[in-house]
Parts: sequence; structure tokens; C-alpha cells
Amino acid sequence: MLNMTNLLEPGHSHGHPGHPGLAEAPSAEAVDQLADLFHLLGDPTRLRIVLACLAQPTAVGDIAGLLALSSSLVSHHLRLLRAARIVKAERQGKQVFYSAADAHISGLLTNMFEHIAEPANGIDP
Repeated sequence: MLNMTNLLEPGHSHGHPGHPGLAEAPSAEAVDQLADLFHLLGDPTRLRIVLACLAQPTAVGDIAGLLALSSSLVSHHLRLLRAARIVKAERQGKQVFYSAADAHISGLLTNMFEHIAEPANGIDP
């Protein structure tokens, strides 16, 4: 069985030199919040909406047009994404523009796309 305490000790590298583990075990609340974040990003429509907002702040109508979705559906997903602090909103006049909430979100997505682009290591589970 996997021992989370050992994996999360300072200096544990998870098999990757230069990538230290967490200093301490995350709280149950933090684990739940992270699971919720991954659950929200696990929906392909929501993920596409977030990706549409990465390069620059984008209006709901532009996101809807780009993804061939209704503005109301995009707005619904954006409300969920804002509540989870995945995207942020900025009003400019009558329009609201959405972008990634911070560099953590864009970095997470960049890292995950790099991860899936890696060749398989040839080790079967």
C-alpha cells in the first residue's frame, strides 16, 4: 500500500531529481478542493473553455463562437470555473472578459499537455 506520509516528506523526489515532494501531508480539505478542481477540469467542455481563455482575456460570446456553444451554456460553465478560482472575470464596459485565474492554472495545463505528449516509458503496471 502507498504510504502518503513518506511520499510527502521534505526532499522526497518522486523519482525525479530536482522535484521535491510536499513539505507536509495536505489536509483533507485541501485534497477535497484539489479533487473538485480536477473534476471541473475533467469535463471536456469546461476544459476547452479554460483553454480558450489562456492566451488573452476573452468575452463569453467569443468563447461561444469559437467552441460552437450557446452563450448561456458557456456562462453556466464560467460561473462554476470562477467559483473554483480557475478563471477570473474582468468587466470592460458592458462586456466581461475571462482569463486564467493565475499562472498556476496555465502552468498546470501546460504541464499536463507536456505530460500526455511524452512517449510511454514502456513499463506496464
